[in-house]
Amino acid sequence: MIADRLRERIAESGPISIAAFMTQALFDPMEGFYATKDPIGAGADFITAPEISQMFGELVGLWIAQSWLDMGKPDPVQVVELGPGRGTMMSDALRACRAVPGLLPAMQVTLIEASAALKAVQAQTLGPSGAQIRWIDRLENVPAGPAIIVGNEFLDCLPLRQAVRHKGQWHERLVGLGETEADQFVFVLGPPLGVDEALIPERLREAPDGSLVELRPGDRQVVDQLAARLATQPGRALLIDYGPAQSETGDTLQAIRAHQKVPPLQNPGTADLTARVDFESLVTAAREGGLTAWGPVEQGPFLLGLGMEARAAVLSQAAPGQRSVIARQVWRLTDEQQMGSLFKLVCLDSPGLATPPGFSAD
Repeated sequence: MIADRLRERIAESGPISIAAFMTQALFDPMEGFYATKDPIGAGADFITAPEISQMFGELVGLWIAQSWLDMGKPDPVQVVELGPGRGTMMSDALRACRAVPGLLPAMQVTLIEASAALKAVQAQTLGPSGAQIRWIDRLENVPAGPAIIVGNEFLDCLPLRQAVRHKGQWHERLVGLGETEADQFVFVLGPPLGVDEALIPERLREAPDGSLVELRPGDRQVVDQLAARLATQPGRALLIDYGPAQSETGDTLQAIRAHQKVPPLQNPGTADLTARVDFESLVTAAREGGLTAWGPVEQGPFLLGLGMEARAAVLSQAAPGQRSVIARQVWRLTDEQQMGSLFKLVCLDSPGLATPPGFSAD
């Protein structure tokens, strides 16, 4: 079991980083959460925006189509999805892309997925689409050429680190074993961060004792990979996730099992582990890497600006009996008290592209 291997590792070598704990719990090839099950959907562990309504993926498809036009209709064009879940968003996006002459034949769809279980689901979902589809494990292995890259709730599950301010110094928060119950995982205070204090957003570095900050090296790695690609090949990336627009202190690590929050260190491998994305740090890293960064913008205004209400009206007219269901879907995806404010989007561009759909040049 994952828990047993983690206990042995900690007993032998001492407490481990939260990033190491998450990596084992989520991505262990035999027993990790993403390796062993399809966790997405109303009857599973959590539900994502594409599973709430087809409109979400369709509007992402229109965004892809306009981006392709902005890029001069390259043929071929790599359309890449990071962490595609069940394949629902890409399936809906491809349906919308069919309305744009020449786009679907030009598209080469690449899915970046670590879970064998989800790859099987994606193949079933996308089989009828008729698109050219390949699966790879790393962004760096996407074939060369112009690319449009999308990722919904991909960043939030990347392993993170945490640091706590203690007696005027930042110390890494680690995972150890309980003193009275040695089989229980507990958070412990580790050594000072030292040079890694530079990873903390500058305006948070002098936070008072007891403050906690989250460091997201995985997000920075994704940005670096995008910057390396888009520096030499034209392209655009749309990242959708949940989190604050500005860097802030606080512990946001959570575990979700069967749509319920559970203690994050309990039974590793049986629950999804996520944390809020720091969009300010993400945008800063992108600009430092030479990318043009747009946003973040809130999901509600973004979807409404792309025409969600008009699409909902068309669907309601075609299926009058589903009008209340469709209205509820719009509410859930766009209302400030639902997903509309917490979820945000950033667009990362090669220099010189037009203002992306749904974003403002102001």
